[in-house]
Amino acid sequence: MLQRCRAFTLLELLVVMAIIGLAIALLLPATRQAREPARRSQCSNNLRQIGLALLNYHDTHGALPPAYTEGADGNRLHSWRTLLLPYMEHPELYGRIDLDVPWDDPSHTEFQTLHIPNYTCPSTMHDDGQTTYLGVVGPEFAFTGATSHKTSDVSDGPQHTIVVIDAFAGDAAPWMAPRDADEPLVLAAGDDSRTNHPGVILALFLDGHTEILLADQDREQRRAMLTIAGCEPIAD
Repeated sequence: MLQRCRAFTLLELLVVMAIIGLAIALLLPATRQAREPARRSQCSNNLRQIGLALLNYHDTHGALPPAYTEGADGNRLHSWRTLLLPYMEHPELYGRIDLDVPWDDPSHTEFQTLHIPNYTCPSTMHDDGQTTYLGVVGPEFAFTGATSHKTSDVSDGPQHTIVVIDAFAGDAAPWMAPRDADEPLVLAAGDDSRTNHPGVILALFLDGHTEILLADQDREQRRAMLTIAGCEPIAD
């Protein structure tokens, strides 16, 4: 006698689907956690590429790029990230940008949402054309505004001086925009888990190396890493 195969009822099918969905949901955090070291490594590599480009720019021009360029009226035009494009393997893109008009001029619309891989942290979620790689701008820092520094101006030592950080995704800026991080933003980075990588902040130093800064790091120690001539003690 042939046995008739028992079919799933609708209720049983829904229960099975719910169990499968729950299993996937439980596995996703573990999968994401397993992939985080690779993303952090890629982020660090992106920062090192930026560091190499900064040093190559310095070799060519005799100074670091300014944080931003200014027009005759004193208004900001373009970011250091735009000025680095020829040293980031994007010379053609650089040649198509009009440096005499602002970054957000209609003539630049097609460039504003471009995905620049080396300007994108793989652990962030933000709009196209945005970046979390922000220069640290201030009167005592490597980026001071529209003026440029030489590495010889850095009496604290390039190896002790932060120039770019991987800021929290909520602080992301358009990659073309002359908008970066100031001291309060850098000192607050890490508060309330405002980090792209769990518990740490990635920073690029002026000699081209990167370091992991703990989110709960002492603020005075972090500030000492920002200034170029503060003579503050740096903890090992």
